[in-house]
Amino acid sequence: MRPEELLFTRTHEWVCFERAADGSQIATMGITAFALEALTDLTYLELAAPGTQVTAGQPCGEIESVKAVSDLYSPVTGEVIEANLAARDKLELLNQDPYGSGWLLKIRTQEGAARVELLDYAAYQRQCAEEPH
Repeated sequence: MRPEELLFTRTHEWVCFERAADGSQIATMGITAFALEALTDLTYLELAAPGTQVTAGQPCGEIESVKAVSDLYSPVTGEVIEANLAARDKLELLNQDPYGSGWLLKIRTQEGAARVELLDYAAYQRQCAEEPH
C-alpha cells in the first residue's frame, strides 16, 4: 500500500478499509513511518489477539523502543480477526515496510461502527510537520 492511499489517526496509526465477502468491513491498521522514526530502535510489540473486541480510540496493543513505551490505538470499533505475528516476531518488518508487510491488526467492523477522526495523507503530513521530532 502507498501512504497516499491510506487514512491516518492523530496518534500515528494508519488504516485502510476493504469489503469482506460477507459484507462486513475489514480495517487493516499499522503504525506510521513518522512514529517509527520517532521511536527509533524497537524492542517489543504486543498486539490484541484475534477475537478481542476493540474500541475506537482505545489501546489495542503496545510498542516499546529504547526510548519509550507507547500504546497503539484502534482506529475503529470491532473485533480483531488477525494479528501480524510475523511483525511481532521480526520487528524490523515495521521499519522496512510499515505500510505493507508491517501491518499490525485486521479488525472486522460493521458499517456505521464508531471510528476515530481520520485524516487523509495531506492532512496527516501537515500534522507531522507541526510536531517536534
